[in-house]
This record gives sequence, C-alpha cells and structure tokens, in this order.
Amino acid sequence: MKSSGIGGQAVMEGVMMKNGDKYAVAVRKPDQEIEVQVNEYVSLQKRYPVLKFPIIRGVAAFIESMTIGIKTLTYSSSFFEEEGEVKEKTKKQEFLSTFLLIFTSVALAVGIFMIVPYFASRFLGKHIESQVVLNLIEGAIRIVMFVGYILAISLMPDIKRFFMYHGAEHKSINCIEHGLELTVENVRRSSKEHKRCGTSFMFLVMFISIIFFMFIHVESPVLRIVYRILLVPVVAGVSYEFIRLAGSSDSLFVRIISRPGLWLQGLTTKEPDDQMIEVAIRSVESVFDWKQYIADNFSDTKTAENDSQNADAGSKNEKAVKTNKEIEEDAELEELEEIIRNQKKKHSDSKSKEGQETA
Repeated sequence: MKSSGIGGQAVMEGVMMKNGDKYAVAVRKPDQEIEVQVNEYVSLQKRYPVLKFPIIRGVAAFIESMTIGIKTLTYSSSFFEEEGEVKEKTKKQEFLSTFLLIFTSVALAVGIFMIVPYFASRFLGKHIESQVVLNLIEGAIRIVMFVGYILAISLMPDIKRFFMYHGAEHKSINCIEHGLELTVENVRRSSKEHKRCGTSFMFLVMFISIIFFMFIHVESPVLRIVYRILLVPVVAGVSYEFIRLAGSSDSLFVRIISRPGLWLQGLTTKEPDDQMIEVAIRSVESVFDWKQYIADNFSDTKTAENDSQNADAGSKNEKAVKTNKEIEEDAELEELEEIIRNQKKKHSDSKSKEGQETA
C-alpha cells in the first residue's frame, strides 16, 4: 500500500477529508442532498518552521486536528439544529466557542485518562512497594478505561452512525491507496481498518505513557501528577512519529505496533451503507485528485497487468492460428488419402478387367 497523505475524520452525517492545505466537509443533509464545503488551512508547520522538528510536529499536528475536527463537527451539526436555535454566529463567537471546546476536551482527556488511573492504581496498590509494578497497573487501568469508554458510547444510536461514517472514511482512503478506482463498489470491498487512524494514535498514547511514566521516580505525589500533565504533549509527539512511520512502512515492526490499534478500530469503525460511501467519495474528490495519484503510483502495476493480459491474448491467438494450420493439414491429408484410395481402386479394377479378358 502506498500512502496518499490524505486523512480525515467522521462528522455528523458526513466525512471530512484533508489533503495538504485544503480540507472538505461533505454532509448528507436531512433532504438527502450532499452538501460539500471546501476550506483552506495553512498548517502551523508552514507558518512556524520550528514546528517541523520530530516530536514537536506531532504536538502541532494534534492541535491542528483538534481545531479542524471541532470546526467541522460544528459545521455538520448546523444542518440538524432545531428550529429556533441561533444558527448565525459572529467569527469572534465561533473562535471563542472552538477554543473553549478544545480546552475542555483536552482537560477532560487529561483528567480522565491520565490523572484518574494514577489515583486508582495507588488506591489498589497500597500494599505494593514497586513503582514499576504500580506504573504497569496504572497503564492497564488507563487502557481498560479507554476501551470501556469506547464500548459505552458505541451503544448510542447516533454514535453508531458516526462510527459507520468513520468506516466510510477509512474504506475510501484504503481504496485509492490500493490503486482502485474510487467507486462505491470498490470502496465497499475495501478494508475499514487503517494504520494512520486516530484510534490507533490514542492507543499508542496510552501505551507509550506507560513506558514514560516508568522512568519518573519522585517521592512527592503532587510532582508525579505534574509530570504526568507536562509529559502529555511529549507522549503525543512520540505517538505521532509512530503513526507517521506506520503510514509509510509495512515492515514487521510496524505491523506489530499497529496491530493493537487496528483491533481497537473494530469498535470505532462500522460497515457503512452505500449512501455513506457516496458522501465519503464526494469529500475525497473535493480535495484530492485520486486519478492522478493512481496513474503516478500504480502505472507500473497496471502496465504489468496489461502486458500479462496481452501475453495471454497472444498465446490464445497463437493457439488459434496453430489450430487453423492443423485443420488445413488434416484437410490436405484427407485429400491425399482420397487420391491414394482412388488410385488403388483404379489399379484394382484394371487388374480385375485384365483377368476377365484372359479368361
């Protein structure tokens, strides 16, 4: 599989796709029409070159994905607001609400998945002196809480549809990255698992945090909590580098570290219907020239397939020609045999006549 560089996420009744500095949101409106909005976004790495360095770029990418993700979710939900709700907002209000949502989301994530497991592990491990064992217990609790959270929200009908659109997003990217034309049929047959998924990223954050926190040896419980909060960006940056590697490599090491995240995607992605796939295709085509991508990256494969097909056709033609020659040779042989039979008959008749005359 050759990475396209395109990425995205599910939104309410739709799919967002991002490629370079452009991102598109395609939404299936209540009247069943597909609305597509295309926007430009200059990445932080382009605006601030220092953010291109490893680890740091992961933090920048995480902030960007959160910002765009919340904006697109807000946009998609606007099509389903009840009558009487305020639909028009000033840019200042939108910026403030987006900032507050991002801040609240990060604060809740850090609080629930970083701090709570710490206290839970210390409560359960009152009789355990080893910090290493306690950190392993803390990591296990963190992962169990994360998986439990996903299982709980997956029972909600709206979240089920959200996960179906998530599956449509993955399937459409997998389709083009395997050199297939972006059609509903091809997307339907593609995998709903992808190594660059945000679910895999979150699992890596949980796993890598276990390794990081094992090396924190301070007596003060307050400092331990502070270290955990301060290391969140570093852990996210390292996790991003692993996800980045997974998107460009298919080595044994990458397959091993990607497998748990792919298993977890069994919970966060569901099989979409054809209408959802159509929405994902519209989103991809708004920001990505998949035909050119396939021509650039899979032309050798298609040429080899064509050569193979031509060789098979040539072989069939050769067999057909050979068969025709055999037919002609058989006809000539039959004609020759007929001449020989006639000659023998004439010779036999001549001898018979001579015998009769002698008698």
